[in-house]
Formats: sequence, structure tokens, C-alpha cells
Amino acid sequence: MSRKYKFIDQSSLYFISTATVYWVDVFTREEYNNILIENLSFCVKEKDLDIYAYCLMTNHFHAIIGTRGRPMDKILRELKQFTAKRIIAAIETNPFESRKKWMLRLFEWSGRRTAGNEKYQFWQHDNHPIWLNSYDVIMQKLDYIHQNPVKAGLVDKPEDWRYSSAKNYYTKEQTALEVILLE
Repeated sequence: MSRKYKFIDQSSLYFISTATVYWVDVFTREEYNNILIENLSFCVKEKDLDIYAYCLMTNHFHAIIGTRGRPMDKILRELKQFTAKRIIAAIETNPFESRKKWMLRLFEWSGRRTAGNEKYQFWQHDNHPIWLNSYDVIMQKLDYIHQNPVKAGLVDKPEDWRYSSAKNYYTKEQTALEVILLE
């Protein structure tokens, strides 16, 4: 069995990356971003998730995570299931969502192609966990996370991206999601 992209040591930190199906740009609306941030905060408070860094992009997010007890794969599975249901419900009921039919059609089409789905599939199944087994790897992933919106041309400085922990690191200001700073 391959150990690539698996949580092999629950006491270690991991870089994760997950995306919407078909890379649909859902997170261009503050309402949907806030749902994900609220659910991540809930997982920190109630499900033993530790978040050391994060960046929410338009169709995916990256994070460096750890756990205080519960297995990370279970936390992420529950996070993704709950978040998917809430975001899809928000899309369905948003009278100002111009992309509603298109997005729901893609989520439904993906859901029909995946066994076990009730109707929709919002997230891609994988999280691509990468074990951060050295300081150099941790710092490389931390830089990657924070530079993501800069490289995408969305901001000039990492700390200017609203849905990122870069501000926590560069200015020591708190962002929407509380993180544990890596030093």
C-alpha cells in the first residue's frame, strides 16, 4: 500500500490541499467563504483540529494542520461533508447567484458519477496530505501557501489576501481564522 498522500503520523503536521470538483470558482463570494471559515473554526474548537497556516483561493484551499487527538482524515471528511451541504444550500437559496444553475449542474453531474452520493458532489475526494517531516519542508509549504494569491495575481503582497494566514505571520494581526504560528 502506498504511503503517498496519506496521514501516516497523527502527531505530525501535514500540508493539505483540496479543491472543488471541476475547479469551480465558488469562493468568489464572501458568503461561501465565510461558511468554510466558520466550519474550520468549529473544527478547531470542537474536533481537535490545529491550523498553523491556511489560504482559501477561489476554488481550493491549502492548510498546514495537526490534531489534538481525533484522526485528521476523519476531521477533514466531516468538515468537507458539512461544508458542502451548507454551501450548496446557500447557492440554491441565493437569489443573486448568477452562476447558480451552472454550478449546481456541475455538482450534480459529478455526484451522479460518484457512488454513495445523495445528489451533489462539491469537493474533490482527496486532500493530498503531505507529511511535514522537517523544518525546511514546513517553511517551504508555509511560503507556498502564503504566496499562492500573489502568484495568481490576486494581490501584490501575501498579507493583503483576506482569506489567508499571511497577515497573522507578516503583521501579527488576527485574521478570520485563528492559527497557531509556526516559528
